[in-house]
Amino acid sequence: GPSNSEGAGKVSLLKKVPALKDGDFTLAECTAILLYLSRKYNTPDHWYPSDIQKRARVDEYLSWHHANIRANAPKTMWIKVLIPLFTGQPLPSEKLQEVMEGLSTSLKQFEERFLQDKAFIIGSEISLADLVAIVELMQPVGVGCDIFEDRPRLMEWRRRVEDAVGKELFFQAHEMILNIKELSNIQIDPQLKEHLAPVLMKMMK
Repeated sequence: GPSNSEGAGKVSLLKKVPALKDGDFTLAECTAILLYLSRKYNTPDHWYPSDIQKRARVDEYLSWHHANIRANAPKTMWIKVLIPLFTGQPLPSEKLQEVMEGLSTSLKQFEERFLQDKAFIIGSEISLADLVAIVELMQPVGVGCDIFEDRPRLMEWRRRVEDAVGKELFFQAHEMILNIKELSNIQIDPQLKEHLAPVLMKMMK
């Protein structure tokens, strides 16, 4: 249901997704949720290493991610699919170009600062940093902006993440994102359109 409903407020005080409800305990924000789950279920050490310096590298990436990769990559999906779906009109192509330029800058930093010549962001093993990064970077792919195509180092990293997670699970997890264009064929409730259209347009200013 709508994330701003009364019921949603009981799961997340922020009334935003994602949100986690574990018994009587509730938690918002994806990074906090991932860290909580990794600790609760005592996941293999490589996801969020016990080594203080390796863990700090995961934290470093997660801190950088929000203002860089996340600030740009998801906007491609909003511009090409979701905003036209809710407003009934496409955004100017200049808007996508602006977002892609910002994303290109972030990807350059990602490769040079975080990946460097390593297999994964913090070294030879996959971590939560890689999971958080790949989920955002698959969103442009889902709307036809293949950011991996002319970036061999980034493409090799993606392949290693796929192999580490397992290809079947990887594509199952990204199934909705990779088929996001199909949303353009669905009918949206007029009242929901009226409510969300100005909100979405404001997001893209």
